[in-house]
Amino acid sequence: MPDIQLVLRSTRVVTPEGTRPAAVAVAGGTIDAVLPYDARVPSSARLEDVGDHAVLPGLVDTHVHVNDPGRTEWEGFWTATRAAAAGGITTIVDMPLNSLPPTTTVENLRVKQEVARTKAHVDVGFWGGALPDNVEDLRPLHDAGVFGFKCFLSPSGVDEFPELDQQQLANSLGGITDFGGLLIVHAEDPHHLTAAPQRDGRKYADFLASRPRDAENTAIENLIAQARRLGARVHVLHLSSSDALPLIAAAKREGVRITVESCPHFLTLTAEEVPDGATEFKCCPPIREAANQDTLWAGLADGTIDCIVSDHSPSTADLKTSDFATAWGGISSLQLGLPAIWTEARRRGHTLDDVARWMSAAPAELAGLSQKGAIEAGRDADFAILDADAAFTVDPARLEHRNRVTAYAGKTLRGVVTSTWLRGRRITDQGVIGEPTGRLLQHGG
Repeated sequence: MPDIQLVLRSTRVVTPEGTRPAAVAVAGGTIDAVLPYDARVPSSARLEDVGDHAVLPGLVDTHVHVNDPGRTEWEGFWTATRAAAAGGITTIVDMPLNSLPPTTTVENLRVKQEVARTKAHVDVGFWGGALPDNVEDLRPLHDAGVFGFKCFLSPSGVDEFPELDQQQLANSLGGITDFGGLLIVHAEDPHHLTAAPQRDGRKYADFLASRPRDAENTAIENLIAQARRLGARVHVLHLSSSDALPLIAAAKREGVRITVESCPHFLTLTAEEVPDGATEFKCCPPIREAANQDTLWAGLADGTIDCIVSDHSPSTADLKTSDFATAWGGISSLQLGLPAIWTEARRRGHTLDDVARWMSAAPAELAGLSQKGAIEAGRDADFAILDADAAFTVDPARLEHRNRVTAYAGKTLRGVVTSTWLRGRRITDQGVIGEPTGRLLQHGG
């Protein structure tokens, strides 16, 4: 039996079997056992009793744009992982854009890994990118440890990461299906976007009209058809249109290998509340109406939507001009996702068990992170300690993001992360963040 170094005790430990009083025994950075609350503490162990604060598995965020290197003034591994740790996130998977170079070759992956190696406060993995001309790079990237491949079906917003047409999509899917790869897809149809009214200016209603639901619905319908035909495994990124849920549910029942995520901003913010000119709310696809949000929550409840991740996509403040047509599209929420979702989830009658499933277990399963995502024996001792009843008002000055532009400014949220633990070590404590101890993760490693 290993020597137990830590026992973390709470009246509210969120486990796969439900929330209960428990004592979590940790040895060598791994959970050794989940014991009864009043279990004897070994003489070799330090006891940390967090009272009634909830102990959640460390969150796993599989959709983070770190932008490092190349656009490090937008974010960076140091600041992004500090924000993650402050928000109870212990693992992130970095998107292949908007860094320079993008993660589309093994050589480019190595560049990004070297930049991240000494700056990561949490564990970090990497997605590769699928471009029109890099099908031959996909297997080498997979073998080098990326967790899957991101593509766009409409322009990405950066020239170095072009979108795939339907034939190029089929080529990429065919290539990765040969080795069991996963394609994660920004699903908006370019033809619907081109046909939609495009108006400059400050009005959010005009921007919303420029990104219609049909663009998402058609792209997802086409993706399902391709996945069905090729037997491919696909994942829909940042679902915004609730109209697509029946298509997705039917595909799942049929056995199509498809999973779906949504994001805190789609589940907690509504089009009706976005002021004109407030481009901190701009993202693509867009924040839609309250009725659409209600249906997204129903899709979470019935399992059509698998997980919630941030799509943290920051930029410098100057790119957030007041013109919705030209401002950078992306919402910074890495540090705030847990309290934002918990605030809305509890209002709708959901529990911390649901939140842990959506924000830890399901993203970990998506990426194949078998050591993450649950408080059970054999998993990494990653924890988020949450004062679930405490409230706070979002002050951008207190965020760890490099650029403190946020759609949540001034909002009152419930759920304060009091500490975060990575492999049995406390990496944040009452807002104080320690030195970087995160590791670089690889698929299958």
